[in-house]
Amino acid sequence: MDFKFSPEEEAFRQEVRAWVKAEVPPRWYELDPGLWEETDESWALLRDFQRKLGQKGWLAPAYPKEYGGSEMSHIRRLILSEELYYHRAPVGIEMEISVNWVGGAVLLFGNDQQKKKYLSEVARGESCFCLGYSEPNSGSDLASIQTRAVEDGDSWVINGQKTWCSFAHYANYCWLGARTDPSAPKHRGISMFIIDMKTPGITVKPLINILGCHSFNEVFLDDVRVPKDALVGERNQGWYQLAMALDYERSLIGTAAANQRLIEELIEYAREGRASATADHEGQLIRDELAELVVENEVLRMMCYRIAWMYSKGLHPSYESSMSLLFSSDLLRRIAKVGMRVLGHYGEVGPGSHLAVAKARMMRTYLSCLSIGVGGGTNEIQKNIVAMRGLGLPRQQ
Repeated sequence: MDFKFSPEEEAFRQEVRAWVKAEVPPRWYELDPGLWEETDESWALLRDFQRKLGQKGWLAPAYPKEYGGSEMSHIRRLILSEELYYHRAPVGIEMEISVNWVGGAVLLFGNDQQKKKYLSEVARGESCFCLGYSEPNSGSDLASIQTRAVEDGDSWVINGQKTWCSFAHYANYCWLGARTDPSAPKHRGISMFIIDMKTPGITVKPLINILGCHSFNEVFLDDVRVPKDALVGERNQGWYQLAMALDYERSLIGTAAANQRLIEELIEYAREGRASATADHEGQLIRDELAELVVENEVLRMMCYRIAWMYSKGLHPSYESSMSLLFSSDLLRRIAKVGMRVLGHYGEVGPGSHLAVAKARMMRTYLSCLSIGVGGGTNEIQKNIVAMRGLGLPRQQ
């Protein structure tokens, strides 16, 4: 692997950086929404910015041009992602869900009509997806989902309940897993559907998160009738499609850049002499911990680069994506923990207070990162994937 970017790639980085600085509205930085902190206003700004990205072919840069992408190389896509996340542009999990996780699966398994409709809408920033995965009794063991889809004439009728559906109250469509053959082994009786969220019988109820924000939802499906072409790919082959989409979900290549911004802000705060632990015996400990975070984030960056390189070679990261997610979730928690120690009691002050440091972003990160390591599969699940797929260890003794 060549760790150097070409002159053309470095020029592209400067182009993206200049464009982001010119196009991100000041109001976005005034609101400063972090992870799982969307409001109606920030959502509107986010969607407007993503439409601008779509006009440049940068919202879904890896898509074929016929679907609104720019067929960008994976390395350039990595550079684009790094700049967007480092500068805290109006992008995030919602864009990842629609463009990369669902879009990547539709690109692989969808028919021509589905690709043309859904990928083109997503690439232009006209529509977005939520995920219909988890259920009240099916989280880490996702293959145990019980939502049912039954054929009825020229339709499917779906009944069940989904939970932790991020942005379902905003989404146009749901990428939903349902059981279509209850008599089959649990991994072989699942199919994937694209459901219009305005379909009669769908009820969305909010789940308020630890930050007091509405980002998650419960979704109830009561005799939801959808057309036959809502099925994506082959019937009862949904587990394979879902697993591929989860691999895309775990390949968050912009994570290290976002972490870098947080770490740099912590270092700057400590350099200004405002850190809580300023005594000599504690100051050295802070320096050591900050240095360790920098090193660990560089390790994560190399993991992200490896994933981008694998995609560029036509390879599909599997356990590599799980390694990245596992390491990044633990690292973000360590960054937040060290950050709260550095800020001391100022780190406990909430947004809106004149005593808050950087709009209380570190405190908000500390709270929101509790969900990291659960979403996309718990850390325990990621360890199992790395053990079995990466190390070749047996499922059981």
